[in-house]
Amino acid sequence: MSGLFKKPDTSGAERQLEETRKQTAMERQRAEEEKRDMMETEAARRRSRMRGGSRMLLSEARVAPETGIQTLGASSAERTA
Repeated sequence: MSGLFKKPDTSGAERQLEETRKQTAMERQRAEEEKRDMMETEAARRRSRMRGGSRMLLSEARVAPETGIQTLGASSAERTA
């Protein structure tokens, strides 16, 4: 009769539950890292579109960098005409 009032052994289920929680936490952390990496990559792409392009080709040494390099000879427009 004493066996009727005993608690059942749930140690196996508790271990399995703890293992599942650990796996879920690891997957959540991995997903957050992937999301952060994707956001950093997208931010870098946005920055390169906004600031990239001709800006990197322009020299700060010239007064008007958009005019290009002035040579002593004729300009390219004069050569083609």
